[in-house]
Amino acid sequence: MSLDESARQLKMAVHDAQVAFDCVGLGDLERAQEHAVTARAAADAAEVALAQAIKDLSPEEAQLAGERAVSALEENV
Repeated sequence: MSLDESARQLKMAVHDAQVAFDCVGLGDLERAQEHAVTARAAADAAEVALAQAIKDLSPEEAQLAGERAVSALEENV
């Protein structure tokens, strides 16, 4: 996986965590649990991608790839 995928997964984790939080506030605990599980899965996927990037990329390569990944996600908003 690339840093693009890691950034995408982290963005999805944040979204799902926010939905879970909102569902708790609404008392919809089953839906909150579903979104908490998907948030964790996305965070885990991001962690796997980051662990691989640590092994594969130099700090300079990581900086460039990270900047590209974040910029690409910001452009799609």
